[in-house]
Amino acid sequence: MAEKYFVTGIGTGIGKTICSAVLVEKLKADYWKPIQSGDLEQSDSLSIKSLISNTKTVIHPEKYRLTQPLSPHLSAKLDGVEIELKQLIPPTTQNNLIIEGAGGLMVPLNEEELILDLIKNLAVEVIVVSQNYLGSINHTLLTINTLKQHHVKIKGIVFSGEENLESQRYILKYSGLHLIGRIPFLNNLSKEEISLAGEKLAL
Repeated sequence: MAEKYFVTGIGTGIGKTICSAVLVEKLKADYWKPIQSGDLEQSDSLSIKSLISNTKTVIHPEKYRLTQPLSPHLSAKLDGVEIELKQLIPPTTQNNLIIEGAGGLMVPLNEEELILDLIKNLAVEVIVVSQNYLGSINHTLLTINTLKQHHVKIKGIVFSGEENLESQRYILKYSGLHLIGRIPFLNNLSKEEISLAGEKLAL
């Protein structure tokens, strides 16, 4: 049976797209970024396409392509559109599917709804991407607790970037989450590095 995972992060710029690329390559999964906000010429979908080497993956088009590198709700407002959850329907596929969010759970999509609401609406398991920095334990546990409070299933956690064994130990002990693995900073962002990183993940 095909698996569907939503990749969310503890914040912005902590490695969600790289993690998504590694997961897409490892699972030979399809990829869908429901909302791209800003940088349309170098979108996350295009980044994923450039980083994978398998021929099975289909990169599905974004539902909302917003021109400003801002929170989706504000970027949409400036573009004269409104993001509607009912429009965010996953693509039809028999393949595994990786869905990448925007920022963290509490990023607003419109005046009423957040990324968290999108995740709940899609009813798929979540992979949490964390990165070790001062304050990341707090941000990671807040993210995990929020998902649990809203009865969202969590597949596990991926640590991105530099290793901090104590932070990782505490987060895993407190949360009880499955450790999928760690993706180090990749020097060249090559297809080879993406593939090798996936070999070390345990889904």
